[in-house]
Amino acid sequence: MQVIFLGTSGGIPTARRSLSAIAIKRGAELILFDCGEGTQRQMILAKIGFCRKTRIFITHMHGDHVLGLPGLFQTMSMLDRTKRLDIYGPAGIRNFVEAIMQTVRFTLTFPIATYEVEEGIAYRDQEYEVYAAWVNHNVPTLAYALVEKERPGKFYPEKAKKLGIPEGPLWAKLKRGEEIRLHDGRVIRPKEVVGPSRPGRKIVYSSDTKQTDAIVNLAKNADLLIHEATLDDKLREKAEEDGHSTAGQAAEIAAKAKVKRLFLFHISARYEDPSILLEQASKVFQHVQVAEDLMKVEVPYSE
Repeated sequence: MQVIFLGTSGGIPTARRSLSAIAIKRGAELILFDCGEGTQRQMILAKIGFCRKTRIFITHMHGDHVLGLPGLFQTMSMLDRTKRLDIYGPAGIRNFVEAIMQTVRFTLTFPIATYEVEEGIAYRDQEYEVYAAWVNHNVPTLAYALVEKERPGKFYPEKAKKLGIPEGPLWAKLKRGEEIRLHDGRVIRPKEVVGPSRPGRKIVYSSDTKQTDAIVNLAKNADLLIHEATLDDKLREKAEEDGHSTAGQAAEIAAKAKVKRLFLFHISARYEDPSILLEQASKVFQHVQVAEDLMKVEVPYSE
């Protein structure tokens, strides 16, 4: 699983940063969190492609998080996309998508399904779930957690051979958690040759918000937390007024949630050099980076 930071600026784009959009490549599937202006161009630069199975999760209805949708729809259509595009977000996302379809003149080549979600499970798949939680911004805003389901335990071929289990379909059944019966009548259960279940990966995305325990609860033990850090700690009062977090506050959330890694994004245009944000966050949480546009981060399994 790979995270690609398509846009890391807050409010307005800068020469170095596009607006909020985070891509997660998981196998053949693409998951987008937010879709700021210019997202489709960033996808081209990142060589992601436009025709794979795609789901988009919108945090809130501020323009710097949704205004990339019209351009994305048109680009996908001009490239003859046919797969359905699924879009999730708070109340208002359905009307916004319908307004695009009614007012922007282009031929849509694929179906769009729009879902207005509340707190709880926003999407459930056989292999993972996406949870949503309300955070504390000045408009209704969601944070999201992509949580993979547990994986089967490690298979021990030497144990299987010792038990006289022939390699092939019977090994595959045991790996899937199914018990088998051998030709001599013996029943072999998976726990005899397979270790305990192993955790999947967890990625949490929180855009515009004040510091809130809602994210601590959502991000517990996450492999990766992507959290806004619009301002530095000296501007804490302004962050509070505007419904944003500082770098230090984001780091406090990461520390409380005991996440493995923290990436700061949604950086104010005032910070051409974001080193002050990294410095402040590092005093609170060690494993932190300031995200840059087109940065790619691998998220390995923890064994």
